[in-house]
Amino acid sequence: MTRDTSPASGALLEVEDLQIELVTHRGVVRAVDGVSFTVARGETVTLIGESGSGKSTTAMGVLRLLPEGLAVLSGTVRIGGEDVVTDPGAARRARGRTVSLIPQDPMTALSPVHTIGRQLGEALRLRHPGLSRAEARERGTHLLDQVRISRPETRWKAYPHQFSGGMLQRILIAVALAAEPQLLVADEPTSALDATVQASVLDLMMDLQERTGVGMLMITHDLGVARLVSDRIHVMKEGGFVESGPAQRIVERPAHPYTGKLLAAVPSLGPWDEDRPDDHTAQPEQEGRAAR
Repeated sequence: MTRDTSPASGALLEVEDLQIELVTHRGVVRAVDGVSFTVARGETVTLIGESGSGKSTTAMGVLRLLPEGLAVLSGTVRIGGEDVVTDPGAARRARGRTVSLIPQDPMTALSPVHTIGRQLGEALRLRHPGLSRAEARERGTHLLDQVRISRPETRWKAYPHQFSGGMLQRILIAVALAAEPQLLVADEPTSALDATVQASVLDLMMDLQERTGVGMLMITHDLGVARLVSDRIHVMKEGGFVESGPAQRIVERPAHPYTGKLLAAVPSLGPWDEDRPDDHTAQPEQEGRAAR
């Protein structure tokens, strides 16, 4: 078991020795095996690993969104100081208030039969039940503007199929922000997007974090994404952490062979013209967030 040794004082999220066992038709599987980490205000902590490593299961366990009766949790998970493992009701109180989820696939996360305005307005009224429809629309269009949706007033009555994947991802971020959360859990928020749109969405998330101070737990399989947005990285394999540390150290001096393999899988730019490599050299890759 690898522990995050960062101080937990003032942490928005504190996870200690979390274990998650899943009941399957083949028996009980330990999907998460004793992980510990914290997320503080204004920082991004990333769980990275290949498919099946347990990173998304960890995030869903933290939010108590795993199927009841099919997932058994032990350890400690405190959101805003309340332990959601011993008190599942604490998770329900926290979701949509203290913590919000940015789900993985923008194409399926929104209802196709309801307008963007209706779905965003419902998220706003969950946080502020007394809002009138006009007030919800005013706040909602402001949120859409914040996430860089152009002409938000004219898009309020549009349906999800009328938006691109990148715009839908931004709308999901707006829905998450409607709860005015202190903590965002982003589960592979850019995996369904092409590289250009992915960069735009990541830039938006970092900008929002700098302006609001929200903490973020990022789930990704892409170390290229993690190196750009993270303060700290936990590398996950077979349900446990094999390596943890500041983003820059993990990227520049990986200590575990598995981390090295993840780094090797990150695409890099080669010479533009193979016949004249000296004339068109690739630009250095961007450093991790810790270097900014």
